[in-house]
Amino acid sequence: MNVLDRFLRYVRIDTQSDPHSKSQPSTDKQRDLGRLLAEELRELGLTDAALDRYGYVYATLPASPGMEQLPVICFCAHMDTSPDASGSGVKPIVHRNYQGQDLVLPDDPQVVLRADDFPGLRQNIGHDIVTASGTTLLGADNKSGIAAIMAAVEYLGEHPEVPHGRIRILFTPDEEIGRGVNAVDMEKLGADFGYTIDGEARGSIEDETFSADGAVITIAGVSSHPGFAKGKLENAVKIAADIIAALPRAELSPETTDDRAGFIHPVELSAKAESARIEFILRDFDTARLDDHARVLRDIISEVGPNYPNSFIHLEVTEQYRNMKEVLDQHPRVTRLAEEAIRAVGLRVRRSHIRGGTDGSRLSFMGLPCPNIFAGEHAFHSRYEWASVFEMQKAAEVIVEISRRNTLTEPATAV
Repeated sequence: MNVLDRFLRYVRIDTQSDPHSKSQPSTDKQRDLGRLLAEELRELGLTDAALDRYGYVYATLPASPGMEQLPVICFCAHMDTSPDASGSGVKPIVHRNYQGQDLVLPDDPQVVLRADDFPGLRQNIGHDIVTASGTTLLGADNKSGIAAIMAAVEYLGEHPEVPHGRIRILFTPDEEIGRGVNAVDMEKLGADFGYTIDGEARGSIEDETFSADGAVITIAGVSSHPGFAKGKLENAVKIAADIIAALPRAELSPETTDDRAGFIHPVELSAKAESARIEFILRDFDTARLDDHARVLRDIISEVGPNYPNSFIHLEVTEQYRNMKEVLDQHPRVTRLAEEAIRAVGLRVRRSHIRGGTDGSRLSFMGLPCPNIFAGEHAFHSRYEWASVFEMQKAAEVIVEISRRNTLTEPATAV
């Protein structure tokens, strides 16, 4: 299962998504990878592999003879890369037999990967590491997961002695901008449970994510010529600044919280004297606390508003996704099956929670219980991003082992 060759091929394709686009997928260039993956899947014998009009790749690996009635597994990864750093012109570099040294990226020597800053590097001494060249992200998030799935599909196709039920493959666009499953056809997918292959270090499985809301504060100020503004001007830029300055800092802030602590995070600000707009993300593992976070914003508006009596400040909160643990706790075998597979390939299980979300968060609430499994991707969304070839290889082995172990349990107890 040569994951490295596949991975190097995939990361060279720019698939950055665009949060400001209204199209589906948000960028047409994501289809470039989708077309390639559909073609490769067909070459591997998955004759129904196709890229649909929304940018999704669906494919089926048929069940082994006599295994057609087993629960159907879906393995899922996303094709897009984050808008947080450039994904254009990625030049992957393979650092063979990494020995713990600093990795200075040649196109920007200021970008240096040090084991003290990225402890996962120490766990990969003696293995091959892949980075970009210093001016772009790598795209390991989530092309390492794609490479692992593709390698596992290839292996299962070449080893018919490994029994498995029907397997559905799903590659999604726009996960990084929160739209990864907006147009998934669940009836067409036809799976009973699944796994996103979109995690970090070897052995990790995540069955818990943040619950997430989005919030937008819109401000209508009072504009006036600055030369004649006394007693008239209520500058929306300053109103927005007052609101942001009033946000909690010692708590409820991503830069001062970790583990299970939630936060309120301003992610975008557009402002001029007459009007302003602030976009926030609200996150917490306890879904009920999202209402508390929204209340903090309302209280801030109540404090700031009276200073600008002729202006209008409005808050709108929308649901984004929910903690998948609420669903997965009802289907313990799905997580247990993955844990057994991780142990079977010689790794220690690291069960953890994600300070973020995955496509699996929403898929779980759409009827597909779907925890997240490691893929060997590290330092996401940055020019420091790197991937472990060993961990990608192990992720592929886990996929094969999950598929095999699904045949060992009665179908009625599958989920």
